[in-house]
Order: sequence, then C-alpha cells, then structure tokens
Amino acid sequence: MPRYAMIIEPKKCVGCFACRVACQNQNELPVTNQFIHFEDKEEGVYPNVKYTVYPLQCQHCANAPCVSVCPTTASHKDPETGVTLVTKDKCMGCRRCIGACPYNSRTYIKQESVVQACNLCLEHVKKGEEPACVATCLTKCRTFGDLDNPQGEFAKLLPKAKHVRTEFGTEPTLLYII
Repeated sequence: MPRYAMIIEPKKCVGCFACRVACQNQNELPVTNQFIHFEDKEEGVYPNVKYTVYPLQCQHCANAPCVSVCPTTASHKDPETGVTLVTKDKCMGCRRCIGACPYNSRTYIKQESVVQACNLCLEHVKKGEEPACVATCLTKCRTFGDLDNPQGEFAKLLPKAKHVRTEFGTEPTLLYII
C-alpha cells in the first residue's frame, strides 16, 4: 500500500505559478480559488539579498486537524494512500476545517458551498501519472513519490527532506529541502 508524498525544493522555485494554474485547471476551480499559495521570504541586506519562494498547499498530514474537526466526515484520510481528502457530497460548508488547518491550505468554493483542498490528483496518480503541479513545474522543484517504496529522484532527495512547521505536530507528508 503506497504512502504518497511530495518533496518541494523552494530554492528552485521561481514563483511562476504554473503549478497553481495547472492545479486550478485540473480541479476546475474558480479563478478566485486555489489549492496552492506562495509565501516569499527575503533575507540579507543589499547587495547581498536572497529571495526564496515557498509553495504551500495541503500537507496531507498524518495527524490532520481538518479531519478531526469535520462534523460530517467529509474531511477524511484515504486508507489506501494516506492522502487527506474531502468528499464534496458530505461537506456542509461549515468551514471548520479551514480554521483548523495550520497551513491555510483549504479553500471555500462559494458557488458550491463546499470546502476543497489538494487531493494530490489521485485519479491520475492511480493511473501511474504525476500530480498536475509536479508534471507542469518548469524548474522541477516538485518531486512526487511513495514514502514506503521510494525510487528514482524521490529516493535521492528523501534523506534531505524535512517537515516544515514541526511545532504543529501534524506530521505532514509534504516535505521541503531548505
């Protein structure tokens, strides 16, 4: 049974938003909603300034706070993959999961009165394809793989990858090389 994860290398990200646009198209999101957002960080003093873009999205946490607060079980963990999912038909749009997510990674779709979040493009992954954000990344700052069976580039990067914001205790499966 796979345990999917993604490794992101912010130093390679140029902030082009190709991943976000691909994700929006893949998930047919309104232009005002997105599953991927960016935080940028400037360090140093001129002329020695360093600028880094951090792509953020659902961290697919092992201890997902969005799951435990959902009154309808619309937010749940996929038992086969460990991916955090939202079942639209069960979501009543209360937005408790949005408030509980410490990564600000959920979005309320006003037109449908439901909350949604990244699903790692599971329908494509199950066919052997990569998530849309990984497939479209121009700088290859995103690498997708299975934590229980790491292979290829994912296996090479995994020892260097770390959780961000460990103080939340959520045990995310989105990892970063910083």
